[in-house]
Amino acid sequence: MKKTVIFAVLTTCSISGAWADSYKIDPAHTYPSFTIMHLGFSTMRGSFYKSEGTLELDTAKKSASVNITIDAASVSTGFGKRDDHLRSPDFLNVAEFPTITYKSTKVSFNGDLPGKVEGDLTIMGVSKPVTLEITHAKCAPHPMPQMKGKEVCGFNAKGAIKRSDFGVKYGLPALGDDMELTFEVEAIKG
Repeated sequence: MKKTVIFAVLTTCSISGAWADSYKIDPAHTYPSFTIMHLGFSTMRGSFYKSEGTLELDTAKKSASVNITIDAASVSTGFGKRDDHLRSPDFLNVAEFPTITYKSTKVSFNGDLPGKVEGDLTIMGVSKPVTLEITHAKCAPHPMPQMKGKEVCGFNAKGAIKRSDFGVKYGLPALGDDMELTFEVEAIKG
C-alpha cells in the first residue's frame, strides 16, 4: 500500500528531443501523493516530501519526457507510527529499496501541452506500466520577483495502480489494493 504510494512516484516525467527545453523538478513545489481504502471505512491519504527529476519539453515538435525519483522514506500520512510501518519490509521496504521512480515512455499532447503520460513506475524493484492523465498544465514565466525571467511548467496528473502488482501485499484484502496516485509537479527551466 505504501509502496504503491512511493510509486507515486511517481510521477515525474522526462521529456526528450534534440531541441527540447530542459526543466528541473522543484522539490519544494512537487507533491507525489496517494489514496487507498482503509478497512473499507475511509480513505487514507499520504504524500512523499522528497523528490527530484527532469522534464524535457518541445512544444513545437509536441514531444516530451519525464523522469522522477522519489525518496521512499519521505512518505508521510500525518501519523508517525503508520509512516514507520509503511517504511518497513511490510510495505515499501525503504532500507532495501530507497527510491521509487517513474520514467515516461510516451507523452501525448492535448493542444500545446502534454495531456497524457505513459511510463514505467518502479516500486520495490518491480517495474510496471502506468498511465497518468494530466488534469492541469501550464508553462509561463515565474511571477515571483526572486524568480524573474525563469520559465516554469506545472502539471497535475492522476493515475491508478494495484499495489499487489508491485509486491506490496500486506493486509490484503482488508487494506485496499487499488491506489489512486496524484502528482503535482513544478519544474523550472534551466
